[in-house]
This record gives sequence, structure tokens and C-alpha cells, in this order.
Amino acid sequence: MRILVLGGTGYLGRHVAERLRDLPGAQVLAAGRSARAEYRLDLAADRPESIAKTLAAAAPDAVVNCAGATGGDAVTLAEVNARGPAALCAALRETAPTARLVHLGSAAEYGPGTPGVPVTESAPACPVTPYGATKLAGTVAVTSAALEAVVLRVGNPVGPGAPAASLPGRLAALLRSAGRDAEAVVRLGDLSAHRDFVDVRDVARAVESAVTAAAPLPPVLNVGGGTAVPVRELAHGLARRAGFRGTLAESPGGSARSAQVSWQCSDIDAAARALGWRPVHTLDDALGALWAATAEPVP
Repeated sequence: MRILVLGGTGYLGRHVAERLRDLPGAQVLAAGRSARAEYRLDLAADRPESIAKTLAAAAPDAVVNCAGATGGDAVTLAEVNARGPAALCAALRETAPTARLVHLGSAAEYGPGTPGVPVTESAPACPVTPYGATKLAGTVAVTSAALEAVVLRVGNPVGPGAPAASLPGRLAALLRSAGRDAEAVVRLGDLSAHRDFVDVRDVARAVESAVTAAAPLPPVLNVGGGTAVPVRELAHGLARRAGFRGTLAESPGGSARSAQVSWQCSDIDAAARALGWRPVHTLDDALGALWAATAEPVP
């Protein structure tokens, strides 16, 4: 089975590719902008005809799209998160219409949640940020493309290799720098929001299940931890893992994003039914793996 992983050298893509390489008989190929990828491909800029040529050369049985942007201006987000999936689907229809597409979406597509009520896939999508809106546009492109495709709406991934642009990755770097200095102060934004955290290794397991599932899958499946956790709990849990003896200083007021989306939690029952998948790692597992990875040199 030939599996092409787009964004295969990025945070989620690396974990997904590593997991898929353990499948018996699988040949996993990475495509992206990195020189380390087997196939150079830029979903944000390449024409569908160019993407189609890459697909023809790779001849995949399945395509996993882990490519995406979490930061940047609205134009950058739209190019990567909205245009990219649309161009990919157009190329797949032309070159590999029978290949299964597994596309990584985001729980940010739902927008603000109702405290105490996990959101199901049938809930209205009401994103309030450019990131969520562009991810939703990508989801619509995939689900309306008449392909054998599934969108995995991923919660907040945590684990080894978390990028510095994310709170877990940034905090891990700050704690590693602070060491065990009892006088150290690590300054953070407001941590009062609740988020659905999921171990990045569990995300990779969900992708594996989606790639190998025998039956056609629902168009959208939530992949999360299934629990709303205070962001403050993540921060203090990582500090404990680090043996941090200083102070985590939380600024009052909070960020605009946290104020807009103060509570998020995904209902993951549909993924359990369709994929036989549930997370096996706890948040503490994810934080432990993240902290251990910060001591390792980046390849």
C-alpha cells in the first residue's frame, strides 16, 4: 500500500508518517516544501495540474493531508488551509480518484462551545478566527469533492515535537531555559480557557485507522481527548514534569482568542464507532513525552 503524506515533515505529519511506516506492506512517502520530502509540493502555491503530476508519480493508494498553517495573516491561512485542500482535491479527481483522502481539520472550525456539552460532528460550524474559518473552508472543499474522503477534526494536539508557535511547545522551551531556578518567572497569557487536548500519537493512530478502514467513512470525525481541560492545568502539569521551582505568572484579561472561545470539547463517540478509535494516552503522558523530547537535539 502506497501512502502519500502531505506535510509529512511537519509536526503532525512526522508522527503520522512514523505510525504508518509500521503498517505491514506500507510504503510511506512524504510530500511538502521541505528538501527532506521525497516529493516537493506546495499546496498553497502549486497549480492543480502540477499537483496532479506529483500524484501521478507517487501513485498513492491513500493520501493523508497534514499540511496546514496555524499562524500568519488571513491571506497566508487562506492559501494553505483553504486553497490547498481545494487544489489537492481537484488534482486527485484528475489523477487518483480512487485513492482514499484523509484530511486533518481542526476543532477550531466549530467555534465557541457550550460549557458541559461536547460538540458532535452534526453541530453547526461557527468559527470566529481566520484560522478556524480557513480550516472550515478546507473541510468543505474535501467533503464536497465527490472523493472517498474523511476529515478528522483534531482537537489541541500535545506531545513530542510541539512547535514553538503552540502554547505547549513555547512553554516547554521557556521551562527548559529557566531550569530549576526558584527565582525564575515564566510569564504567560490568560490560562482560564478550557480546551480538548489530545496526544499527537493518538492523532497518528486515528489517521492509521482512517487509512486502513475497510468501509466508507463518515465525511467528518472528531479526534480529541473527549474532555475539556483548563489550559492552566496543562501549564502547571508541564511545570511539574520539568521540576520547575519558580513562578508561572499569568497575565490578567486574557487573549482575544481565549475570550472568543473560552470552552471547547469534542464528542468522539463517532470516531469510536467508525474507526474503533479512542485515545489511549492521558494528558500527563503527552506532557511527559513533550518534556523528554525538549532535551533531545532536533534532527
